[in-house]
Amino acid sequence: MTTTTKLRCVAVDDEPFALRLMADDIARIPYLQLVASFTAPAEAITWIDKNPVDLLFTDIQMPGMLGTQMVRMLKKPPMIIMTTAYEQYALEGFELDVIDYLVKPIPFERFQKAVSKALEQFHLKHQKKEEDGRFFFVRAEYKEIKILYADILYIEGLKDYVKIFLGSQSRPVMTRLNLKAVESKLPPEEFCRIHNSFIVPLSKITSSQRSQVFVGPVAIPVGEKYAPEFRKKYRQEA
Repeated sequence: MTTTTKLRCVAVDDEPFALRLMADDIARIPYLQLVASFTAPAEAITWIDKNPVDLLFTDIQMPGMLGTQMVRMLKKPPMIIMTTAYEQYALEGFELDVIDYLVKPIPFERFQKAVSKALEQFHLKHQKKEEDGRFFFVRAEYKEIKILYADILYIEGLKDYVKIFLGSQSRPVMTRLNLKAVESKLPPEEFCRIHNSFIVPLSKITSSQRSQVFVGPVAIPVGEKYAPEFRKKYRQEA
């Protein structure tokens, strides 16, 4: 998450004064943005189901519908921080996997602690999203082996096999694939085929010469027909 990104927040409370206090607290936190507020839970449900929301602040004891009931009715609940004057609802709140449970009146320091937990959770969730798709599987040694892109040092194609050299282990992973099939699994902006028999991750190249590159101490040849595309990509990377 960049420093300019803000958590999109919605506040729900049947008391307008409580909503104003919540809006004031949210405005004091640089990474929070209040995008909507509601006194009626039913209206909040309709809005949240149609709009992107990262964090929901909701009162629990409201006429017509409890905040816990509202959360259960959301199609895709965002992160939740519950606010209430009644501590007896805390257990149910935590059963809903809420980020935190704030008892009114809410000291600002306590509010800060709760939203910092939300920010941490947001980071973890988005980090996981970024990591999703950052690997592929190959069949080797009668099992499916997970290969992380970031772990690949270089890939060598043989006649009937491909060797995938990894930073995390001394022995390469050998799989019955051709180099073209492996190349199709790799993000082209990060990897480059530099020879009939070799693919390298651009970030792992430590130095280069006209006809070869080095991945640490390992020299890897650059084929003449692959050289122009490799030089173009490598200069952009550098």
